[in-house]
Amino acid sequence: MDESFVDLIQRNAEHARAFGDRFDGVQEAQHPVAVTVCCSDSRVLQDSIWNNDEPGRIFSCGNIGNRVVQRTADGEVVSGDVLYPLLHTGTELAVVVGHTGCGAVTATHDALTGDVSDAPGIEHCIDLLGSHLADGAEALPDGLNRSDAVNRLVEYNVDRQVQFLRESDDVPDEVDVAGVVYDFQDVYSDRRGEVQVINVEGETDVDALRGEFPEIETRIDRLWEY
Repeated sequence: MDESFVDLIQRNAEHARAFGDRFDGVQEAQHPVAVTVCCSDSRVLQDSIWNNDEPGRIFSCGNIGNRVVQRTADGEVVSGDVLYPLLHTGTELAVVVGHTGCGAVTATHDALTGDVSDAPGIEHCIDLLGSHLADGAEALPDGLNRSDAVNRLVEYNVDRQVQFLRESDDVPDEVDVAGVVYDFQDVYSDRRGEVQVINVEGETDVDALRGEFPEIETRIDRLWEY
């Protein structure tokens, strides 16, 4: 047996000892305050970034590229794993969480600006992102290096995912939608692990957002106001 698997099981024993009594109120139902849509990158600790250790508080979804979009025979729809808590658990907040240096956005950038091939399942995900990021890639400022271009497309991707949620007829009107970027690469500041708020209900203007949310104004920033 792989030693990493054994280590995981041993770590789970520690988890069980610490969390045993924390499930008392959520064994039969859940009513999370938010659904988060994170990139499944191993560096993005989906619950830990909110300092959350409370079962039932956050409905965490993860996939490469923090996508809310699912492709069906009838076209693109909001992915069921994102939609479920919004329709069935009373959750009224959705947060799209991008991150600096996103590999999925990097691959999408490369596919849009060159010729990239990968396994079919990965290509499917990149294609889903590409259809929404093509205009952003076209609009990138001249002279950017690859890393700077990708981090601007990370913001653009978060904006497009927020937009898709807000425009979907399947998402209840009372649901608020926000977009943030998780930074562990010193792109926005040297405070690694902070999220930067870049989009609230479709508003992306930094000054407008800081005026509306003064209590978190130091956490509102963007690299690219296109």
